[in-house]
Amino acid sequence: MLSFRARLFLAFALLWLLFLGGAWYLAGRSVDQALKRRLEATLAQDALRAAEAYRKGQAGALLTTGGVYLHLYAADGTPLALTRPDHRLPPERLRRAGPTPEVLWEQGFAAALVATPLGLLVLTAETSPIEAALEALQEALLRAFLLLFPLGLALVYLTARLAARPLEAVAREITRRSPDRLDPVPHRLPKDEFGRMVEAVNALLAALKEAKERERAFLAEASHELRTPLTVLLGHLDRLARNPMDLEALRTARATAERMRRLVEDLLALARGEVERDLNLHIVDLGEVAREAALEYGVAAEAESAEVLGDPDRLLQLLRNLVANAVRAAGKEGVRVRVRREEGHALLEVEDSGPGIPEDLLPHLFQRFARGPGGGTGLGLAIAHAIAKAHGGEIAVESRPGRTVFRVRLPLLEEEA
Repeated sequence: MLSFRARLFLAFALLWLLFLGGAWYLAGRSVDQALKRRLEATLAQDALRAAEAYRKGQAGALLTTGGVYLHLYAADGTPLALTRPDHRLPPERLRRAGPTPEVLWEQGFAAALVATPLGLLVLTAETSPIEAALEALQEALLRAFLLLFPLGLALVYLTARLAARPLEAVAREITRRSPDRLDPVPHRLPKDEFGRMVEAVNALLAALKEAKERERAFLAEASHELRTPLTVLLGHLDRLARNPMDLEALRTARATAERMRRLVEDLLALARGEVERDLNLHIVDLGEVAREAALEYGVAAEAESAEVLGDPDRLLQLLRNLVANAVRAAGKEGVRVRVRREEGHALLEVEDSGPGIPEDLLPHLFQRFARGPGGGTGLGLAIAHAIAKAHGGEIAVESRPGRTVFRVRLPLLEEEA
């Protein structure tokens, strides 16, 4: 498996090779075309002057000068004067002659044809100088290629090494990370694709670190919450062992076991995500659920009918958790439950007149084991938040000393339909 540096070097080397090859080809082709165009222009110009001399009866125009050879043919293609016999043109090629010079390319020479009153005038010139110039150019380009290609490879290697060095440093730092080391990866990359990738890795490491800390806190809090009722339960079991007829110890032990059962169920529901998955949906009147919960805790309720699509047991659990927190904070007399319809939603409010929730706790109130001033396990609000979210709703809190309101918004049945 090639490293990133090796792939980068090979890519740049291929580009450098393609660049030099393309430059070689374009340079040779451009020079070849330029020389041929120059020769064509020279032959055509000389042919025009010779034709003009023939029209004026100047026979001296047949003299050859500057490597250009003049030939004269009859109209039927019969040679009348051949300066270079090896430059003779076949009759079928001569048929293209007209008053305007036309340049033809033959093997080893080029010819310009023009028709005159005396016959067909042909001017030829050898192409060997062009071929020699192209060979010299190819040799020069080859020497340049042999010099520039290795030099370019060295520069490409240096560039690839410098470009890959910060990435290799970041890769080494990432390989050093483990579940026991989740600190951010230091880097000095610009805000390009690689820089954003490292930032994303750092964000992931931060999220993993936070999740690990939450897991550690969760285990510690769960152990603490279970240790207290277990201690109480063992104490009452000891009392029952000494006095099997102690009904008070039996009732307390049973209540403690029930509390532990609810705590374990809440922990399992949160850990497995069952609150969000296992919903037994029915058409539910949220007002009736609110009145049932308020009656259980003996608090005041003002609930109008508001039908939603939801799980009645889960919604009742949500209400019980909210009302239980409110009762702990303000007592039964200081708690009110309200349900009303508002802009396509069913609005549930649980208000209490307790001391309020500290500001520093509000952002974390719906997290596991976030306890308010009223005590509790710190799981009720987390479960209430999960139930509201599972029903497509939302839960919010507003708090100040003397007034705390929890608001739950759920889509009305008409909106769901």
